[in-house]
Amino acid sequence: MTTTYPGTAHTRTAHTPLPIAPAVLARLRDTDDAGRPCVPFVDHEGGSPLRCCLRPVAPGESIALVSYAPLRRWAAETGAAPGAYDEQGPVFIHGEPCAGPSQGRSGYPFSRPGALRTVRRYSAEGHIVGGRLLEIPEDEERGFDAAFDEAFADPRVALVHVRAVEYGCFHFEVRRRDTT
Repeated sequence: MTTTYPGTAHTRTAHTPLPIAPAVLARLRDTDDAGRPCVPFVDHEGGSPLRCCLRPVAPGESIALVSYAPLRRWAAETGAAPGAYDEQGPVFIHGEPCAGPSQGRSGYPFSRPGALRTVRRYSAEGHIVGGRLLEIPEDEERGFDAAFDEAFADPRVALVHVRAVEYGCFHFEVRRRDTT
């Protein structure tokens, strides 16, 4: 069964990967979370993961590498206090506003069989409450769905960050759905 989630630009069978929100992107395109100015450039090769639209860079696109603190941004929305769990790292975004994830996109972003991801779990307070290593299986969507189902089976888990193992890069966030 496929469910369409309001406010997203794609369909998902179980969980919704969230891109960086447009308002946050607007601020990052001025000054990143490390206080540095955004410096767009043309990527002639492409392939890097864009966190604004959850797809790879196409050759010739204008992009920027900015420092992003996803847990800090979430904590500012929710009043959480992550303390030492707050961290920032590099992410690629379009140099100018984009349309976000494409309509009808399916599957989880930046997934390919055999790639390693960490699925890091956070409480409503913004503290790490566990995680796991995921080697993406051939059935990528099913593998991610199982990892997210496992994470959200713990009632303490409010959100999950997916990161690449190789570089530790933040890929996307999944939040607990409101069940009320």
